[in-house]
Parts: sequence; C-alpha cells; structure tokens
Amino acid sequence: MKYVIAIIKPHKLDEVREGLSALGVAGMTVSEVKGFGRQKGQTEIYRGAEYSLNMVPKVKLEIATSDALAPQIVEVIQNAANSETIGDGKIFVLDLASALRVRTGEIGDSAL
Repeated sequence: MKYVIAIIKPHKLDEVREGLSALGVAGMTVSEVKGFGRQKGQTEIYRGAEYSLNMVPKVKLEIATSDALAPQIVEVIQNAANSETIGDGKIFVLDLASALRVRTGEIGDSAL
C-alpha cells in the first residue's frame, strides 16, 4: 500500500478531485495548509498597500491507496494541478505499513 501526499494550489482542488474520482479513488483527506517553497512567500496588494506573505495558502491531499493505483494517482494529480508556474506544489509517495477500517476491522487493501 502507498500513502500519497500532495500539496497543491487551492484553486486546482476541483480539477484534481474530478480527475481522481474518474480514476475510481474512493476517498481522500483534504486540509487547508500554509507554507512556502522556493518562492519564499508572495507579495499582495491590499487597500493600495503592498505587503509580503511569508506563508502561501495551499491545500494538502492525503490518499491511502493500493500499490498498483499509486502511479496513476500521481499522474492525475500532476496533470490536473499543473499550471506551469512556480508554486504548483509537490507530491510525496510513502510506503504504508498498515491500514485498518475501524467499523469492520478489515486490514490492508480491503480497508481502503
């Protein structure tokens, strides 16, 4: 099993969700997060005054999936979240040792 974590721009969430739904992804966790990468924040103009934000708003997706589906999930996220501008995000794929469905007690892939 794999654990896919993606950090993307908030306005790309609907496109990513639609792509993952078409792929058959049954569920994911979505969190609003803030952070920075190479762009080191951004500059905004508010009421005529320019100010700098150290942390940029992003969306974090977390998806537990089978080994076979993980590469397709990564491809869908990359294609849907790509705007070819700095700050498009990152995707991390980790090995997932175990998963358990609390309601039924199912373990492993069947718990996903």
